[in-house]
Amino acid sequence: MINLLSTNLIKRVQSLIALLILVSMVFACSPQASSPPPTESNILTVMTHDSFAATESVIKKFEDQTGAIVKFIKAGDTGSALNKAILAKGNPLADVFYGVDNTFLSRAIQEDIFQPYDSPLLKEIPEKFQLDPQKRLLPVDYGDVCLNYDKNYFSQHSLQPPKSLDDLTKADYKSMLVVENPALSSPGLAFLLTTIGVYGADHYLDYWKELVSNDVKVVNDWESAYYTEFSAHGGTRPIVVSYNSSPPAEVVFAETPISEPPTAAITANRTCFRQIEFVGVLQGAKNIHLAQKWIDFMLGVDFQSDMPLQMFVFPVNPNAPLPEQFQKFVVIPQETAQVDAKSIGENRDKWIQEWTSTVLH
Repeated sequence: MINLLSTNLIKRVQSLIALLILVSMVFACSPQASSPPPTESNILTVMTHDSFAATESVIKKFEDQTGAIVKFIKAGDTGSALNKAILAKGNPLADVFYGVDNTFLSRAIQEDIFQPYDSPLLKEIPEKFQLDPQKRLLPVDYGDVCLNYDKNYFSQHSLQPPKSLDDLTKADYKSMLVVENPALSSPGLAFLLTTIGVYGADHYLDYWKELVSNDVKVVNDWESAYYTEFSAHGGTRPIVVSYNSSPPAEVVFAETPISEPPTAAITANRTCFRQIEFVGVLQGAKNIHLAQKWIDFMLGVDFQSDMPLQMFVFPVNPNAPLPEQFQKFVVIPQETAQVDAKSIGENRDKWIQEWTSTVLH
């Protein structure tokens, strides 16, 4: 009886071993379920300025929709990033470039580094933002560079904040203004263009001479102006060149929750300059199809709705809702100072040189 049981047990074990061998052979011959490694066909490279930001879940949504893997190259401020893209002409560092604004638009077009793309999403974007008729650069967002002031300072000194550029030359506002160097700073250049739009290319330097006489302070970048010199953050200057979206940023980033921003933007007619930022497919892009899909995605509601609290800019797609902080604390100027992109392209360097000789002599 024991021998019979042993024989049956041995047979069952042998059968089980044979079955396991068969199953392992089947799995060995079957395709594996692991994700395929990235290839050039599903990698999208996006070149941006350093201020680019987006929520990870929003980027993942694009990746899930397309099967793409998105890689970002942050290449410095707008001017530096554009220079790098121009130097790589013919052998681009990326498929897409985001961050050209209207102060560099004509230069980007003249260098012929972008190829046209007529996105179907453009039909949702107001024409006032579409500055390139050949659709090489498509609008993504806009923001207004405006004077900001420290509300507490003016309240404590029983002084009204300035209402015009002319006010800044008055004795009441002596030693109050800090601006950024337009040769080094995007908002600095925008404020220089504001003065050219208001006083004209023939008289803007006269205005700057008056600002110098009224002790304007010039620093190299926005961070130094806003977080070091501006009195709202411990400095001595209660007026600074910043953005009309800076007040809601004060609420969002406050260490202790606040219900009202301590600052406000001056948005009287022709005291602000509107910056519009664009995206385009680079000539010679390795992945044109995904590049175009990415542009569609940037113009769509998901990405447009994410931008305000990521980069503190306004969506160009009117279907994208604004966050509560923007609705409560942002004032959009009715009339901004105007300098067309062609004039900026032709004269930007000359204007900066003239300004440097006049203001930083």
